[in-house]
Amino acid sequence: MLIFSNEFINIIEENGKVFIQTIKVGFPIKNFQEIINTYPQIKLTNFALLKKVLSNETSLPVEIGKFLPLIEIEVAIDKLSASIYINESKETIMANQDEIRQKVNSLLQEKNIKYGLLPIDFTNIEPGKSFVVAKGEDSVKGKDATVRYLEIPERKPLIREDGRADFFDMNFIFEISEGDWLGEKISAESGTPGRNIFGEDIPAPPGKDIPLKYDPKTAFEVKEAGKIILRAKSSGVIDRKNGTVSISKHLIIAGDVGFDTGNIQFDGSISIRGTVQNGFSVVASRDISIEHLEGVNGAKLIMSTEGDIFIRGGIFGLGKTRVEAKNNVYAKHVHEANLIAGNEIIIGSYALGSNLTASKIHVDEQKGKIIGGRAVAQYTIITAISGNKMERRTELIVEGNQRRKKMEFIQEKAQTLKGIHEEIIQISSQLNNMHLSFDKMNSTQLDALNQVKQMIEQKKQFAEKIDTEIKEMMKELRLSAKEEIIVRKEAYPGTHIQIGRKSSLLNNLTNGTFRIENGELNV
Repeated sequence: MLIFSNEFINIIEENGKVFIQTIKVGFPIKNFQEIINTYPQIKLTNFALLKKVLSNETSLPVEIGKFLPLIEIEVAIDKLSASIYINESKETIMANQDEIRQKVNSLLQEKNIKYGLLPIDFTNIEPGKSFVVAKGEDSVKGKDATVRYLEIPERKPLIREDGRADFFDMNFIFEISEGDWLGEKISAESGTPGRNIFGEDIPAPPGKDIPLKYDPKTAFEVKEAGKIILRAKSSGVIDRKNGTVSISKHLIIAGDVGFDTGNIQFDGSISIRGTVQNGFSVVASRDISIEHLEGVNGAKLIMSTEGDIFIRGGIFGLGKTRVEAKNNVYAKHVHEANLIAGNEIIIGSYALGSNLTASKIHVDEQKGKIIGGRAVAQYTIITAISGNKMERRTELIVEGNQRRKKMEFIQEKAQTLKGIHEEIIQISSQLNNMHLSFDKMNSTQLDALNQVKQMIEQKKQFAEKIDTEIKEMMKELRLSAKEEIIVRKEAYPGTHIQIGRKSSLLNNLTNGTFRIENGELNV
C-alpha cells in the first residue's frame, strides 16, 4: 500500500513494515517529520538508514520502520490500568470520534477488560500518546498492630536542691500483683481488597503484626474489649529486658540475713528490710535491695547475676565484702570493699580503700570522694575529690577499649548490610526481566515469580534488622560517655591517673577533666 509519494520519494507499507524508495535525490530529511505528523502510524526505527537512502537513488524500497495499528492498547504489568494509543492525526481523531470509540470498545472486549472503564475525552487525546481508558482499584494494606507496655519507673536517686543525689528516695523494686495490667496490643487489620481491570480480586496485604514480648511462664494474654491484654500470672517484680516483659519472684526478708536465715540464694528479686550480717551471703538472679539505714557490715558476698543491687546505707567491707551485679550497684558509701558492676557503680558519699570495677563509676560530684584503693572503668570515672592531704595513693583507671570494639562491630555489620543490598539489586533485576514475559507465564512460572518476590522481601527484612542493629549501636556509641576521668574539685598528689596505656602520678593539687589529647594524657 502506497502511503505517501512525491517527486523525490515513495513511502510504502507492506505486512506492517514501512519502506522508502528514493526516486530523486534532494528531499530534505527535516521534512520527513512532517510526513510522520501527517501519518502517525509510521514509526521510524532506523534513522541512519533513512538518511543514507535519501542521499542516493534506490531501485528497490528499503525498510525503515513499522506501520502501527490505528489503535493500540497496552495493559500495565500490575493489571491495574490500560492505555490506548491512537496513531492518527488530531483532525482525523476529532472527525471520527464515534468510529474510534467503537473500535476502542471492541479492543477492550477482546482483551476482556471490563472493570474501571473510563470515558474517552477526545479533546485530551494526542496522536501517538498514551491515554488511560481503564483503571482498577489497588488493594489497601491493613493497619499495623500497635503495642504498649506498663512503664517501669527509672531507677535514679532524687536530686536535691543543692545538686546532691538522695539515695534514700529511689524507685528500685517495682512490685505488681497477680492479674495486674502489663501491656496491651491492638491487632493488625486485614486491609481492603482491590480489583484489577479484568475484574479479578486483588487480596489485601494484612498489616504488620507486632507480637507482645513476654515470658509466658510469668504473664499471659487475654482478649478484652477488642484488645489483647497482657496480665501478670502472679505477684512479683516486673522487669523488661531486651524488650521482653517478665515477672520475677520476690522474696521479702523482714529482718536481717544472718544466723536465723542462713545464707540466701534465690531465683528472683530479694528485698531485705534489715541488713546482711558479718560473714553471710546473698545471691539472687534478679535485683537485691538492702534497706537498713546503716547498710551492711562485713558481709561475705552480695551478688545479682542478672539485675541491680541497691544498698540504702553504706558498705563496711572489713577488707572482705564483695558486691557484684550484672547491671548497676548503688550505695551510699563504701569502706574497704570490692564492688563489681557490668554497667555502673553509683556512690552517694565516698569510697575509701576499696576496689571498684565497672563501665562507669560515679561518685557524688559535689562532695563525693575516692580515697585510696583502685577504681577501674571502661568509659568514665567522676568524683569531686580523689586522694587526700596525706597523699594516699589512689588509682583512677579508664581502660578505654570499648569504643574501638563497638566501631569494629559497626564496620563488620555495615559490610554485611552492603552485601545484602547488592544481592537485593541483583535479584530485583532478575525479577524485572521475569515481568517482561508476565502475560505469557504458566502456573509454574508464576510460582517461581512469587518465590523470587518472597526472597527479595526476606532479604529486605534481614537488611532492615541489621540496619536497626547498626543504628542502635551508633546511638549507644554517641550516648556512651567519653573515655575520661573527671575530678571536679580536688585531685590530691598521690592520685594515679591512667587512660588506656597513658598514665601519670600527680605531684601537685589539681582538678579537671583528664583525657587523651593528641595521643597524650592532658595532665
